[in-house]
Amino acid sequence: MLSAKGITKSYNKFDILKGIDLEIKKGEVVSIVGSSGAGKTTLLQILGTLDTPDNGDLLIDGINPFKLKRNKLANFRNQFIGFIFQFHQLLPEFTAIENIIIPSLIKGTSQNTAKKEARRILEILNINECINKKPSELSGGEQQRVAVARSLINKPKIIFADEPTGNLDSHNSSELHKIFFNLRDELNQTFVIVTHNENLAEITDRKLIISDGLISPS
Repeated sequence: MLSAKGITKSYNKFDILKGIDLEIKKGEVVSIVGSSGAGKTTLLQILGTLDTPDNGDLLIDGINPFKLKRNKLANFRNQFIGFIFQFHQLLPEFTAIENIIIPSLIKGTSQNTAKKEARRILEILNINECINKKPSELSGGEQQRVAVARSLINKPKIIFADEPTGNLDSHNSSELHKIFFNLRDELNQTFVIVTHNENLAEITDRKLIISDGLISPS
């Protein structure tokens, strides 16, 4: 599903990534851990095409996104990649279902079709009752589930999550962990998760440790 070779990145002559090599298989749930400032988020942003490497190659489902022109890269990101962040980044003026369908509408899907798919995902995530509520009316755990639903709406090849449980209590963190694995089992969904949560890291299919700009299996 994903292959990265020789990924490097520097900021102000400071080497953050020094030659990252990794492969992610379809249907894997992989965690990336390391100390603060080790380059976890930088790597995730490059793998998710939100940033570009100084050197190296990236293939997602056989496509090198960095060889695409700007508009085609945006379309690729919209259709192939889902994102979950520590802070859910839901738009406060929109309801849950309206937030969820935004990527689908950007893709060009009709509103009726997008809402039908959103309802299906909300049922899988067991938050049907949240459909017409605005973010301010939802608990932290419900907000993050809505964010997960939004990441799934375009049936992405891979989902990147940056500290997805970092803003949740232990109960909601545990529930979100279960959701990731249920989605893997039900949809064969692929996840790459940057986390400081050791409980999550230990139950993923693989835990990769980034240290001194390089990454290796635990």
